[in-house]
Amino acid sequence: MVLDQKTQRSTGREAQLGNISAAMAVADIIRTTLGPRSMLKMLLDPMGGIVMTNDGNCILREVDVSHPTAKSMIELSRAQDEEVGDGTTSVIILAGEMLGMAEPFLKRKIHPTVIVQGYNRALQEALKICERIAIHVDVNDTKIMSKLVESTIGTKFSSRWNDKMVSMALSAVLKVSKSISGRMEVDIKRYAKVR
Repeated sequence: MVLDQKTQRSTGREAQLGNISAAMAVADIIRTTLGPRSMLKMLLDPMGGIVMTNDGNCILREVDVSHPTAKSMIELSRAQDEEVGDGTTSVIILAGEMLGMAEPFLKRKIHPTVIVQGYNRALQEALKICERIAIHVDVNDTKIMSKLVESTIGTKFSSRWNDKMVSMALSAVLKVSKSISGRMEVDIKRYAKVR
């Protein structure tokens, strides 16, 4: 026997809708951990300890799933964390929502390649809009940079420490950044000595 006796096989529309349901279930697990009003999840680790976190990747690492699509969603979160270091919750929720929006089209028997073409058109339009509304940011303007940093790390700790953490993060990044061809790059291998 190559396959386990309990192995189930589904094809066609049934498999597509099952995959969408599994992906949306994974996204629903961490949906409430996104944003400035995010909630912490209380997890019981294998050693019996309690972990409280709102990090999507950390939560999904503890979830035990058997559905292949759910495993793919968890792998997507891990890949996002390895490549970028942030955005694990956002990428899972976005993927779940995109699959959820495709479900009615699949039920109306629209071919998946046509749906993907629609998503590609939407992507091109979104990129044009981003180009149009983008603003140039001077990295030496501490007021604007502080607002940017605060929006990204504001949910990671108590708001009482916001100003201190934002200024520390900003000064640390500016110490290891360098200008290459008119573009700022952060070299994490370069360390600044504090006297």
